[in-house]
Amino acid sequence: MKVQEQFDRLAETIRSYNPGANFEQIKAAFEYAREAHKEQKRKDGSPFITHPLAVAQIVAEELHLDSESIVAALLHDCIEDTPVTHEDIAKLFSPTIADLVEGVSKLTRVHYTSKAEEQMENLRKMLMAMAKDIRVILIKISDRLHNMRTMEYQSLEKQKQKSFETMEIYAPIAHRLGMQKMKWELEDLSLKYLDPVGYEEITEALNEKAAEYDGFMADIHDQIITRLKQAGIAARVYGRMKHPYSIYRKMYTQNKSLDDVFDLFAFRVIVDTVADCYNVLGIIHDLFKPLLGRFKDYIGTPKPNMYQSLHTTVMGQNGIPFEVQIRTKEMHEIAEYGIAAHWKYKQGISGESNEQSYEWVRKLLENQEGADAEDFIHSLKVDMFADEVFVFTPQGDVSNLPTGATPIDFAYNIHSAIGNSMVAAKVNGRIVQFDYRLQNGDVVEIITSKSAHGPSRDWMKIARSSEARSKIRQWFKREKRDENIVNGRASFDSELKHCGIAMKELLSDDNLPGILKKLSYSSLDDMYAAIGYGGITSQKILGRLREDIQRINHQHQIERQATVPVEGNPDQTRPAVPVRSKGEQGIVVEGLSNCLVKFSKCCTPVPGDDIVGFITRGYGVSVHRSDCPNAAPERRRPEEAGRWIKVSWGTNTKESYRTILSVFGKDRINLILDISTVLSSTKTHVAGLNARSTADGFAEITVEADVTGSEHLRTVMKKLEQVSGVMRVTRPAG
Repeated sequence: MKVQEQFDRLAETIRSYNPGANFEQIKAAFEYAREAHKEQKRKDGSPFITHPLAVAQIVAEELHLDSESIVAALLHDCIEDTPVTHEDIAKLFSPTIADLVEGVSKLTRVHYTSKAEEQMENLRKMLMAMAKDIRVILIKISDRLHNMRTMEYQSLEKQKQKSFETMEIYAPIAHRLGMQKMKWELEDLSLKYLDPVGYEEITEALNEKAAEYDGFMADIHDQIITRLKQAGIAARVYGRMKHPYSIYRKMYTQNKSLDDVFDLFAFRVIVDTVADCYNVLGIIHDLFKPLLGRFKDYIGTPKPNMYQSLHTTVMGQNGIPFEVQIRTKEMHEIAEYGIAAHWKYKQGISGESNEQSYEWVRKLLENQEGADAEDFIHSLKVDMFADEVFVFTPQGDVSNLPTGATPIDFAYNIHSAIGNSMVAAKVNGRIVQFDYRLQNGDVVEIITSKSAHGPSRDWMKIARSSEARSKIRQWFKREKRDENIVNGRASFDSELKHCGIAMKELLSDDNLPGILKKLSYSSLDDMYAAIGYGGITSQKILGRLREDIQRINHQHQIERQATVPVEGNPDQTRPAVPVRSKGEQGIVVEGLSNCLVKFSKCCTPVPGDDIVGFITRGYGVSVHRSDCPNAAPERRRPEEAGRWIKVSWGTNTKESYRTILSVFGKDRINLILDISTVLSSTKTHVAGLNARSTADGFAEITVEADVTGSEHLRTVMKKLEQVSGVMRVTRPAG
């Protein structure tokens, strides 16, 4: 489709649900974005403007958002990918639109210690913007959806990375916002690239059984419609198959075949009133046999994302179980499109979001004050993505907490003063440990004391919710500042010693102002206190000061450059001249002859890797991969500068070298067998294999193998990545 045709289709879509939209501004945004992106192409060779147009189409067609949202969707990549600034957009369009675009754009002006931290900060920024204006996240999810729809043009590595990020972050956010339709598509598209073999198996199996399944669903549909008509209840009934990722998750986490997957089919009954919902439930239970423990009333107790529905699983006459969801038309809109379904801008209400609907977003962010990015992402996954557990106070008030929550979480959920003065907890009338995992329906009583010493630092590890962790952190920040400063200083000093740098050297009068500015602290005591109460780690701070540390280390190396005495005049010295020597175990060491060589176990180098050597005390030269954290320049001690030497691979390499691979993927039957088959087919000798399953259905496998070099190793890793369920294969280092 040509660019102009794509825009005309967008305008037609907007006109169908919002005839009063600002079409003049929308057209201006389209022209502006097309001009800004005119030199850019997408991976498939099409003009870049086709992507913003497609995102705007999703925003209009699937979410029915307002003119400002359409304009922001058209401009959403301008700040990130072109010279256009926030001020330019604010001046030409409006400050609100500029804020929306800025909220969707990536954060690029902060120093990061890693790619992971960059993504965490990115997400934090997006959620903060979302707390002010929910449209930010709606546009961002639409952007990610179009990227996933066109992912086939990206490299294999990019496909896996983006799909994993989508599965970890964006699909669960869509779920938390109640946008089920988008969530399902994001999950299915991610699965297609994370496990293409598993995805294909499921889709092919569904296609093979399509005729059989269609007949079953038509029969059930007719039975429900007939009975509801007899009862005089007006309703829409339709059935659907579970989407591929939902089936995949059940098959691989519960080791089931497609025929064994429970409630493969789901029927929805849409009625006019809440009373009709409960009437239909009775009729369904009369028509089919209900399965015990498979009924949920989300109308009486809605989910936090406002989802409401009655769910029941019943058994058909032919012994096939299926789920029935019963809801009103309004509930159905919310279930499909979430927050976008009854969004305030449709009614023309303007201003900041202050509805109860978005309270959880602000609460989530408030709980992150003082937390570093890694803690933020951990808390985010717990608070946004975990299922809830509902527990009661002795007075019958209900509290919803993340699954796995403890009495500590419950106490701080009531009030920070309750948590800080807690000395014991009762669950269902019996005293329990603080790490007891609360279950649905538990009655929890917190016992407090005025003489309580306050929370323990161990509580931070036990607490599951970010709200409890944040309040504990705030208590230590407020009550134990002097102690925090002492502990933080000791931790920072210890970490610096690992880098071989004295604290007075890094924090000299010349360096200190720039360092505090870079770290955003007003004084050293504030920084030490933050480390002491757990707001940030010493390692994170040193990561942000990497350039300063490297500069000091470089200076040390210049000052302590290795020298040797001049022959005949021991009082004079000259720089040492490296001498290339013959190889030992395939390694050529510069400056040393016939020395003992050993390969470090922390990174297991193989021929073809970039390597560096370290002269050990009594054990010869230890060879590390250049990317090994233990060999990183910032970790080297100044007094050992002369012991780090150049080494290289010679021509007399051995037949094989021992290395370690880490394989991570979805746990399933025969996963180890498939991995062993790959290792056998690549003629790889396995010296050891260790596997463990995680509680959330994943598997971590460590393989100790002998390879001939980096080419052999790359082949093995590539083939392992193609095994069904495997998400990533890495070489541990450090």
